[in-house]
Amino acid sequence: MKTQENERGASAVEAAFILPVLLLLVMGIMEFGFLFNQQISASNAAREGARYAAVHYPDDDFSDDEVRVAARNAAPTLADTTPIDISYSGGTCGPGTNVTVTVLPAQGWLIGFIPLTAPQITGVGVMRCGG
Repeated sequence: MKTQENERGASAVEAAFILPVLLLLVMGIMEFGFLFNQQISASNAAREGARYAAVHYPDDDFSDDEVRVAARNAAPTLADTTPIDISYSGGTCGPGTNVTVTVLPAQGWLIGFIPLTAPQITGVGVMRCGG
């Protein structure tokens, strides 16, 4: 029969085995959540930019800069330097053409414990001009 003195320190050894695995799991969940948030933000920004272009194209003072501002306002977590590409299926936004807004946020890992290149996140929004 074991005495309590023989069990002394056993929980510290068990914790030393389990703690790194738990920390790795928690950090992995945090990294996934951060990248998922970036993906959602990029998709929302692209969709809002495409919506703005589709609705406001008949305005006389309509410009691609307004589309970029609308996209950035839809996703405040994106950096101001985030490239936003705007293209039209017919060269310009007009009846029967589509506007495509692509957002490519530059991101890295949140914590950086993974020695891998972060995946490229892309948000794309497509809408028909004129509603």
